Amino acid sequence: MSRIEELPDDFDESLNLNKAPPEVAQGLPQPGFDAFAPTNEIPFPINEEALKARQTDPNAPELPPAIAAIQSHTSEELMAMMNKTPLFMTDIENAGDEKGENVLLDALQALQNEGTRGEVANTFKGQGNEAVQELKWIDAKEFYTKAIAVINAKEDKWEVPEDPEEEAALLRKLEEASHINRALCNLELGNYRSCTLDCAAALKFNPKNVKAFYRSSLALFKLDKVAEAEDAAARGLAIDPESKALKESAKKIAERKALLERAAARKQAEEEKVRKQKMVLSTALRARQIRTRKTDQPPDMEDAKIRLVPDPLSPESTIEFPTVFLYPMEAQSDFIKSFSEMNAIEDHLSYIFPLPWDTKKEYTVEGVECFMQTVSGGLIKAGKKLPLLQILSGGKVEVVDELVSIHVVPLSKTDPVDFLWTLFPQYHHTPGRSAAPLPINLSGPTAEQPEVIKCNNASAGNKRSHL
Repeated sequence: MSRIEELPDDFDESLNLNKAPPEVAQGLPQPGFDAFAPTNEIPFPINEEALKARQTDPNAPELPPAIAAIQSHTSEELMAMMNKTPLFMTDIENAGDEKGENVLLDALQALQNEGTRGEVANTFKGQGNEAVQELKWIDAKEFYTKAIAVINAKEDKWEVPEDPEEEAALLRKLEEASHINRALCNLELGNYRSCTLDCAAALKFNPKNVKAFYRSSLALFKLDKVAEAEDAAARGLAIDPESKALKESAKKIAERKALLERAAARKQAEEEKVRKQKMVLSTALRARQIRTRKTDQPPDMEDAKIRLVPDPLSPESTIEFPTVFLYPMEAQSDFIKSFSEMNAIEDHLSYIFPLPWDTKKEYTVEGVECFMQTVSGGLIKAGKKLPLLQILSGGKVEVVDELVSIHVVPLSKTDPVDFLWTLFPQYHHTPGRSAAPLPINLSGPTAEQPEVIKCNNASAGNKRSHL
């Protein structure tokens, strides 16, 4: 029966990937061309005809055999010859000679299949252990994979064991060891999910495999699956309460769990705060009889929004609205980030005017009229001296997408109704046809609306922002 070589129990703890490779002792030959140049061995057969064709200078010195062997072939020929050597083989289908045979490859394959299934699998596992000791994780993983493949192969091309029961027990131990060792390779390579799968496979053979619980806890921790990692570490400690590696893993997991719980608590508290602020704001708007509406395409106002100040959790605080002054006759606009419900329109117009583009000086506080759109789609005249709350309350005017829109028109125009034709071109008077009644109430913000007409706000061209 083959003897199974195991990795030490404390191998995981002894790993130090940051350790520098040992220095090469002085005086020893370094790998490279100089180490092979003095010999007469040639890596490939020399193609004399090709070499003569390359040497155009008859007085040139004769090349060393090793260099001549390389220069007498093209790069494609060199790659083809190297592919026939098992060490450099990349394509097994093209590794044979003219007859499709490769003596070296056949010999190596025969060695791999020599012995019982358990002996061959144990050889691969041993090679994997050697690679692990040298921290060659990719090579080690490949050897363990081959060991598992031999154990589970359906085709039985190996020698018949003397004791089938003993062979079955050996294969079971080998498969458990190969899975748990491959889990280590996957852990070091960053293949964390594959690591957990290998650990699970090992636990099917041995539910008390402490290494499987330890490596699984590390992989799950890397995947930030804290609850699963905590469970794996706890199960491992239940089997081996004195395991230093598992204790350290459990400590790291507990610290991460506490950090996530604190972050979740902060997030929940913030969400609860936002929810309460929205509820209080909604209550304050309803108490003031201010209507609001959302659309599918709200404007981009960055962080500007309706808010209660100074205390967003008190319905008695003052409401501030983002507001836009539209100048439809000029296709211009001004944006006010915070317009208090206690402010009047003229309070803001007083510092906005004069306008930089108003060369005719038509826009003054006394020389303009203001209009707002109603819920039914028409317009009402908004008093410049009235507090914004008085204009918005009562339900006739609505705030769309948290933005108050106010149309500003100069009185210097021949007729304020020209402004309405800017908004309602379909009502413009044409020769031979009477103009339809315009959808507007010019008597004030509390007058009755004579006619309901759907309309769009005047498009704003250039826009200025006022904080």
